[in-house]
Amino acid sequence: MGSPPFGFLDLQALRANAEELVVQAKGKPLRVATKSIRCLPVLDELLAMGAFRGVLALTLGEALMLDRLGYRDVVVGYPTADREALSLLVANAAACTNITLMFDSPDQLDLVDSVAPPRSRPVLRACLELDASLRVGPAHFGARRSPLFRPAELRDFARQVVDRPGYAPVGIMAYEGQVAGVYDAGRSPRAVAVRAMQRLSKRELRPRRAAAIRAVREVFEPEFVNGGGTGSVGFTADDPAVTEIAAGSGIYAPGLFTRYRNLPLSPAAFFACPVVRKPRADIATVSGGGWVASGTPGADRLPTIAYPEGLSFVANESAGEAQTPLHGDAARGLAVGDLVIFRHAKAGELCERVNELLVIDGECVADRWQTYRGRGVALQ
Repeated sequence: MGSPPFGFLDLQALRANAEELVVQAKGKPLRVATKSIRCLPVLDELLAMGAFRGVLALTLGEALMLDRLGYRDVVVGYPTADREALSLLVANAAACTNITLMFDSPDQLDLVDSVAPPRSRPVLRACLELDASLRVGPAHFGARRSPLFRPAELRDFARQVVDRPGYAPVGIMAYEGQVAGVYDAGRSPRAVAVRAMQRLSKRELRPRRAAAIRAVREVFEPEFVNGGGTGSVGFTADDPAVTEIAAGSGIYAPGLFTRYRNLPLSPAAFFACPVVRKPRADIATVSGGGWVASGTPGADRLPTIAYPEGLSFVANESAGEAQTPLHGDAARGLAVGDLVIFRHAKAGELCERVNELLVIDGECVADRWQTYRGRGVALQ
């Protein structure tokens, strides 16, 4: 299997998760959020299903790579300030017809035009982003994304893009991160509060998103309206204003994404670290293990100890850069050289640590799939 630490996939679980997301989407196409995948063979597996159509890239650099490799309908999910990548894009007329850039401000248009004035480049496809967060008085729930919150604000920006030479608006994004990206399972006060916030957000967003799309249609007819994410596929599928749903993390079902109610996913992505020390009979120390997820610091960003059961982190060391001591009765059965299996808290970040994923089909290693890292691709 190679030398640990290494990452691996449960192929049967991965396929079952993909099928579950298709069911949740209720016939609407799913656009693959590649930042949560970061492995081309996994991307190919999904796109071969038919229900997954098009990709949502993290950066323009990634989008250019995917375009070179023949992937069609690539939307960059975030605005870009990568001047080098923009120069490469505008020098490739075919790529300009395949890649859609994200905008929510005239300043972003100005930056693109400073790299390549409209008269010197092909027309660029543009997706405009509506802020789908929840605002209750001064409180803000959701990601800090677009400044375009009200339908009229999105319409007015659409007019600016239409009137500006060198751009063709083709799509709308409205990502409800406070629903799609915040787990809601459990009976804790936090879980109860999250569910209440999400109910309020759903009631507020649906009519506002519909009004925003109606307003935009006064200016141009969008090819697509993108919404959702793994945690809100079912809700977003029921919104008639949305034509496609983004999904990625649910394919791997990492630690954070098996804490959703009404979303039966199976853990599919793991990493393994070897035991290198036994400081005490009930403590097994593994090499490395500190693969902590991005986001608000907290215990939920730590890896989940998947196997053997009955282990926990040592409070004053937790998941460490050089070593991770684990304690519990299960440690008594571990010897130096044995493996401890973890799940990363988030999806694509696992692939930033390993060059390949061992593909487990049943009880055997069926293949080795190279990650972006293994291909020498850095997303940031």
